[in-house]
Amino acid sequence: MSTSMMRAVQQAGFGDAEVLQIRRVPRPTPLPTEVLVRVHAAGINPVDWKTRAGTGMAGVLGDPPFTLGWDVSGVVEEVGFGVTTLEVGDEVYGMPWFPRQAGGYAEYVTGPARQFAHKPANIGHDQAAAVPLAALTAWQALVDTAHVQPGQRVLIHAAAGGVGHFAVQFAKHLGAQVIGTASSGRHDWLRALGADEVIDYTAVRFEDVVNDVDVVIDLVGDAYDNTSSRSLQVLRPGGLLVAIPAGVSPTLAEAAAAKGVRVTAFLVEPDGAALRQIAALIVAGQVRVEVEEVFALADAGKAQARGESGRTRGKIVLHVAGD
Repeated sequence: MSTSMMRAVQQAGFGDAEVLQIRRVPRPTPLPTEVLVRVHAAGINPVDWKTRAGTGMAGVLGDPPFTLGWDVSGVVEEVGFGVTTLEVGDEVYGMPWFPRQAGGYAEYVTGPARQFAHKPANIGHDQAAAVPLAALTAWQALVDTAHVQPGQRVLIHAAAGGVGHFAVQFAKHLGAQVIGTASSGRHDWLRALGADEVIDYTAVRFEDVVNDVDVVIDLVGDAYDNTSSRSLQVLRPGGLLVAIPAGVSPTLAEAAAAKGVRVTAFLVEPDGAALRQIAALIVAGQVRVEVEEVFALADAGKAQARGESGRTRGKIVLHVAGD
């Protein structure tokens, strides 16, 4: 580690937002094939506050203290030996190391060069930091896991959230007929993003108005009103439920088999190549990035609380440095 110091939001223990504290910690040094990135902005994700509370990736990270955060956008400060894809001064964004510690709530991070990509040139760092984890989740679920094809019917639960609003746009880009569940106040916005049909889950049971679905992207899970189990009812024979982030319980797997449909758990992975494809869509104006609110690094606890409210449109971001 470098003898230089930096500011970082460390988690002192498991619990509520009070366990997050700004501290001075050693600045990391890139190893061979890694880059050091000066963080301009860091994204907030549900896995952050779940880990803070002792679930999420707590089992991977171990006992505190540690620094949360995986979404970052910034500028390459230093490159390790062997790096040929990035140079000092490049504006980049990425989701390094997930699910291991990346330490995104800090002024600097290191990570493998190929887990980053050049930031979309038409958006700033605050918007770019909102992209990696949410967009990669949506992309990998739709493209790599479900292999969505033109004309298929895709149902996206929690369509107005961070992952959901990207999933709507990617599914539409893939040529699917897109159906989303969201509260009524988000419907016009989701239609503008490409949703063909939007269902107010507070007013109707989605299984009463939707059927013959090829793919369900479930961003809610059975913990809320048995969303996963109810989703099995709308799938066509052989259709697929991608369960994010709750996974597939034995009960859900058994119910799916009995109905002749498929279910799979899913966890996002770092993917610089996919980030390059996503950046191209953003630059082309085919994908929009929604940031609900931007907080200062020192207000990470408030930012997480805003996200935990469950009523955000798009993403919450920490502004760390730069313009």
